[in-house]
Amino acid sequence: MDEIRFIHTADLHLDSPFLGLHQLPEKLFRRLQESTFTAFERVVDAAIKKDVDFVLVAGDLFDGEDRSIKAQARLRRQLQRLGEKGIFVFITHGNHDHLAGDWVRLDMPENVHIFNENIEPYFFSARNGMTVHIYGFSYPERHVLTRKIAEFEKVPGADLHIAMLHGSEEGQSGAHQPYAPFTIRELLYKDMDYWALGHIHKRRILHVDPYIVYPGNTQGRHRKEEGEKGCYFVKMSKEGQTELEFIETADVCWETVRIDLRKEAGMTDLYTSCTAALESFGNRKQSILCQIILSNSRHLSKKVLKTIDNGEFIEMLQEESFLGSEFVWPYQIKFEETFVNEHSFISDDAFLNVLEEAAKELENSDSFDQAISDLYEHTYASRYLDVLDKRQREELLHSAKKQVLGRLSEKD
Repeated sequence: MDEIRFIHTADLHLDSPFLGLHQLPEKLFRRLQESTFTAFERVVDAAIKKDVDFVLVAGDLFDGEDRSIKAQARLRRQLQRLGEKGIFVFITHGNHDHLAGDWVRLDMPENVHIFNENIEPYFFSARNGMTVHIYGFSYPERHVLTRKIAEFEKVPGADLHIAMLHGSEEGQSGAHQPYAPFTIRELLYKDMDYWALGHIHKRRILHVDPYIVYPGNTQGRHRKEEGEKGCYFVKMSKEGQTELEFIETADVCWETVRIDLRKEAGMTDLYTSCTAALESFGNRKQSILCQIILSNSRHLSKKVLKTIDNGEFIEMLQEESFLGSEFVWPYQIKFEETFVNEHSFISDDAFLNVLEEAAKELENSDSFDQAISDLYEHTYASRYLDVLDKRQREELLHSAKKQVLGRLSEKD
């Protein structure tokens, strides 16, 4: 049966700076800085091993619009590897690496086609004679909020039709900006055989027959990008029958383990539970950055809680983590948010409700800004303060809630 074979990937974010992670050991931080390049190298390895006809990269190859020469050169070397095997590459640029960015351009190899800002079909003929029209466009600037889907038009003259779109399903963008919005119904109306999506970093299959696919990003860049990361290997017959295989590419994965303290737990009990949880990742054959979440923390003594708060406990766990080619590194210990139930020692439910309402109110950005305004408007203090991002605000609010409840729980 005649078929085409290709890799669908997106959101490489090469040269990601991994902001906020400089507190990690230097060796581990350097490994993270290399991880986006390592992940793409694994995409290329998979393409060569699977002997594909082409590779689709649906946007955000680079993390920033001022892409470095170093990052471009490393990308170019991997694309040359594909060219040496007769594998073509189709690229669209997204909101992070849009065409209006200011950078010194390094030309890509001849086996690479980069779509411009206008949606256009590219006629591709595979080695077995099958033909494909591949459609796509690159972002001319960072913010593309128009419905680019309206500009896609199927052009007759090929066995299969594949469209690339870096954008958001309407109403489902979550933490991502709603760029180039679309609905599944709009995509289906265009009568393509496969939609190769990008922009959303969590892999999702929005529709089958035809497939509408987000492969997710190839390497998680922070704790909110947990789990498997990779690309899809796709086989399509001339009749449109499609098979997908997910290929994991991440060099370092972010994971979370939860430890439920169901009874009084001393230091030894907690240490044993945490080390067992970390060792459970050993069969993954992959490096892990792990967050430990403790629930029912009321079962821990004040002395044990103090070693967690001052960082002694996690330092003890980290000292036993060997940073070899594969490692499991605990980067954070948090207490699970069980705001009211965990603190039943406070008999006044009305007070707890007021406290919870106050905390929720501070989740509103305007209220939060007002609460910290005196500090940021201070003549001297403001010089040393950076603007807080969403993650830092959440951690600050979490710490404040924990301190209030901790003071209330003190028996002395």
